[in-house]
Amino acid sequence: MKHILDNIHSPDDLQKLSLDELNVLCGEIRSQIIKTVSTNGGHLSSNLGAVELTVALRRVFPSIDDKIVWDVGHQSYTHKILTGRQDRLATIRKKGGLCGYPNREESPYDAFNAGHASTSISAALGIAQAKKLKGEAGNVVAVIGDGALTGGLAYEGLNNAGRFRGKLIVVLNDNTMSISRNVGSIARYLATIRTNPAYRKVKGDVESVLRKIPAVGEHLYRGASKAKSAFKHMIYNNTIFEDLGFLYFGPFDGHDLENLLDVFTNAKDIDRPVLIHLVTSKGKGYHFAEENPGRFHGISSFDIKTGSTSLQETNFSTVFGSTLCSIAAKDRRVCAITAAMQLGTSLSDFAIHYPDRFFDVGIAEEHAVTFASGLAVSGLIPVCAIYSTFLQRSYDQLIHDAALQNAHMVLAIDRGGVVGSDGETHQGVFDVAFLNTIPNTTIYAPSYYEELSADLALAVDASEGIVAVRYPRGSQLFKPFDFTCSGHPYDVYGLPNAAITIVTYGRLFSYACQALFSLREKGLAVSIIKLNRIKPIPEEALALAARAEKLFFFEEGVEQGGVGEHFITALQKGPHVPCCYLRGICGFVKHASMEESLRELALDPAGMENLIESECGKWQ
Repeated sequence: MKHILDNIHSPDDLQKLSLDELNVLCGEIRSQIIKTVSTNGGHLSSNLGAVELTVALRRVFPSIDDKIVWDVGHQSYTHKILTGRQDRLATIRKKGGLCGYPNREESPYDAFNAGHASTSISAALGIAQAKKLKGEAGNVVAVIGDGALTGGLAYEGLNNAGRFRGKLIVVLNDNTMSISRNVGSIARYLATIRTNPAYRKVKGDVESVLRKIPAVGEHLYRGASKAKSAFKHMIYNNTIFEDLGFLYFGPFDGHDLENLLDVFTNAKDIDRPVLIHLVTSKGKGYHFAEENPGRFHGISSFDIKTGSTSLQETNFSTVFGSTLCSIAAKDRRVCAITAAMQLGTSLSDFAIHYPDRFFDVGIAEEHAVTFASGLAVSGLIPVCAIYSTFLQRSYDQLIHDAALQNAHMVLAIDRGGVVGSDGETHQGVFDVAFLNTIPNTTIYAPSYYEELSADLALAVDASEGIVAVRYPRGSQLFKPFDFTCSGHPYDVYGLPNAAITIVTYGRLFSYACQALFSLREKGLAVSIIKLNRIKPIPEEALALAARAEKLFFFEEGVEQGGVGEHFITALQKGPHVPCCYLRGICGFVKHASMEESLRELALDPAGMENLIESECGKWQ
């Protein structure tokens, strides 16, 4: 059976379709997205909620000169389908396939790379200003969700965009959700607008009547603007968006395609900043996602008929969550902070059992760290659970508000290292390098669940400074039957005092053990120094490493500024310096599975083994 979607190869093809056909197309797109995500994993709820608004945008703004900037990019699958990539959608998030987020290398229709929240308005303003300066054609549209609107950068963008003298459209996709349910004053403010239909109804009726009066309708409509503004002020007391300089329109039903086409067409010709407020349903069209949009926000492969996934119940995040609950039961000073990631960081149980000590601050990592610093200097013990990739946003706050005054807080750094299919914007490979530059900071890097629990207890019990516990995404890897976690700052595994020594930390220890077994069968004796505390580096581990003839440091993080670089530099100061080889990560890591990425980076067992064999072959 031929589908309308089969004939869509660019936004220009949308111009040929009737309204009924466009609505059918929306249904076909939803089916395609559900099918693809059920196989590949990905962001489902947000994409299903943005189908009509994307179709309407690309119908009204079909030109490649029309730049649509997607915030975060969780809702960009329909955009990819409509811009010539539907035949490759099955490759999304797979190695060599489509990126799960907008990416300028992938298509000229992708105006700006995305992955982190709250960037779209600032980026769109920059693009619009450049168009104006260069005299280029085309409109600029920023699409931002209400979750991303909790981030401070969004307001910096709005504050400046409202003063722009030219065309700029901001579409607020309001679905009451980010990943966890939205919190804070902005969420309540948007709810007030959504739930007050009086202004929308009267406004629409008055405009409709005035414009239908022959000959003088448009003049009467324009002449009524002052009265209209006064009426709106009476009901809404103005919107924050109008106070910032935008023309505000809405809220509108974000799934009413006919109305969306009219709204976007009218906004297209307004020569000043416009904000269009749409209300959508996250997960629309798939009842499991509608009932539980948070669970289906970012999801692994699942069964379409049942909505069930094959996810293992226990992983590093769940172990963190349960351990923190146990610690908090014994110490009422312990508080948990998340930046809109209650589910992702496994803090839901903590929120239930200790609601007075649980704080979801929204997508506001900078605020989270400074807020935690305020708790810390007041005698509480804040535990900030933040993904590594998002902790990057808090660098200044970590230095200025936490480390500078030696405030004691705990950073639970989730998704440390390679994360897999989310790709370049989400890889947690920079945290160790930038934390290494911050004084009064300690970092633990557990390889196994029991180490995570022990390290978290140590972090909470510390008396001062930032104490970070960094752990990877997913489940723990292979653990040798004869290895016991000592709880010390470092462990040694393999043949003591072997001439060949591997130094590593985190989950790469499992891979190093597999490389050791293989090398042992080939007659090479190897020892492994497993760093459990990576900052400060244990002096005893340095002394032990200095005895080696050849030292290989493997690191699941960037080489520049990483632990390996610091470790090898420290060795240079001693009387005996081994031949040192450092292998970490250089540059950005594209989307692929975690296993594929580590294999490509030669940080898997085979990659370690090949480097050691090669260098030791030269040595012999």
